[in-house]
Amino acid sequence: MKIFSASFSPHDHNTYNGEYHYQAERWTRVKHNLARNNHNVYPLNGSLQVNGYDQPHFLGRDFYRRVYKPEKHEIFAFTTTIGGVEALNKKKFNRLGDSLNEFEDLKDIENPFPLEFLDWKPKKLWDYMMIDNMYYIDHHQSHAAYAYLTSKHKETDILAIDGRGYNFNCIFIGKDFKIKDLSKEINIGSLWNYISQKIGFGYLGAGKVMGLSSYGEYNDQLYLLIEGLHSGHISKDNFEQNREISAARPEEIAATLQQFTEDLITEHVYPLKTCNNICLAGGVAYNGYVNEMLYEKWKSVHVPPAVGDEGQALGTYMHANLNLNNEYHIPNVYSGEGRWSKWIGEEKANYKEIAQAIADGAIIGWFQGKSESGNRALGNRSILADPRRYDIKNVINKTIKHREDFRPFAPSVLEEHYQDYFVTNEPSPYMSRIVKVRHNKKGKSIPGVTHLDGTARIQTVNRKQNEKFYDLINEFYKITGVPMLLNTSFNCQEPIVESPKEAIETFNKTSLDLLIINDYILRK
Repeated sequence: MKIFSASFSPHDHNTYNGEYHYQAERWTRVKHNLARNNHNVYPLNGSLQVNGYDQPHFLGRDFYRRVYKPEKHEIFAFTTTIGGVEALNKKKFNRLGDSLNEFEDLKDIENPFPLEFLDWKPKKLWDYMMIDNMYYIDHHQSHAAYAYLTSKHKETDILAIDGRGYNFNCIFIGKDFKIKDLSKEINIGSLWNYISQKIGFGYLGAGKVMGLSSYGEYNDQLYLLIEGLHSGHISKDNFEQNREISAARPEEIAATLQQFTEDLITEHVYPLKTCNNICLAGGVAYNGYVNEMLYEKWKSVHVPPAVGDEGQALGTYMHANLNLNNEYHIPNVYSGEGRWSKWIGEEKANYKEIAQAIADGAIIGWFQGKSESGNRALGNRSILADPRRYDIKNVINKTIKHREDFRPFAPSVLEEHYQDYFVTNEPSPYMSRIVKVRHNKKGKSIPGVTHLDGTARIQTVNRKQNEKFYDLINEFYKITGVPMLLNTSFNCQEPIVESPKEAIETFNKTSLDLLIINDYILRK
């Protein structure tokens, strides 16, 4: 059976048809697709055609009915969050905490999804609900299925943890596939988002908070306040007005929140271990410190590339395909728009010359074929530079990314050399773990990718994974003796570039020195 999968969410809307992963923000050019009006409803700005499917510029009030009619597809698989599909159900408004009067433009919209879906709650990972051709699973089931099936483990524990889903905020699944609800014990995702906003990083700014945590010191009083806020014993209003919070530096709050998160997972997740492998998904699984910490208890830790809500359509598709077609489907890491692979230019790129330019100080834009799924640049939409430069972090943050100066950059290292530079047990192909950097011989240090606390969020690269990217790094290795490049996402205050047009625009408006698109080089 042919499956089309969609995820409905107040942010990170995405779809998948078994080949092409549509991530809305790459087309709307608005981070997390958060172009909302005062009532949290997405304005409608028309639609566009991508690979034969209508795609929304923004999720509009008749988006669900007009763009993705379930009857258009043989199997229409979907999942949702609080604030997603149920926003169109008058019966569900109390759950959202909103009055129907605030949604005047939704009153006459016919909801195409039966209410039975929204009242259903799974007990096991592979449970699902189906009415006619519509296949529904819970938000956290989608996370868990994506993590489990991409791991290729036969037996594994699974931790799906984020800000909020539909029935859960956090679940643990052992090797028996039974769902254990940890939403009360671990409601940490929403807390990170709340604190992100309070210290000035905005909605969904948890990644910035994590980066800042290395600059601060743990504080006992802050820990008690964060613990009280998490448990509900301290209200958000009281938390804001507290003297310790108002006097604390953002770095202290971030460091203490990181420690509280690690303690919470140690207390509630560690005792549930059923085997030596664990898989993670959900927005909190972008926390590289936590992911590496889990090696204290598990032998293998797997975190897939599109670990947040931007991967929901992938997990939902994989879940449906296994249940309905009895097929294990593993999405390609590079599942973006395919037509960019045919782009050609005038001057052929020579990898040895590009590597030499980087070694000489050039910062390059690197655009290859299909884009990555997820929020990490994994070698197809990257900005690349020399990791040996002490000043490179400040240069890129100031002149290209235009972001906070404390934000670190990742090393993409040849897989056969990662343990020469980093203290870790397994390869990290999706830039998902933060590990200690080894002290190296004189002339081989990598300050450009070493964070303040002596760590790095590494990506290991092998030739099977990404041949072109591997070859470029290898050429740099031949020239410098350092088997890695600094790698950060190809963007400037916007989502990762999707098309050659956006790559060229970013190249022209920033201090990038060279731009490589597929096998061609562009110069200023």
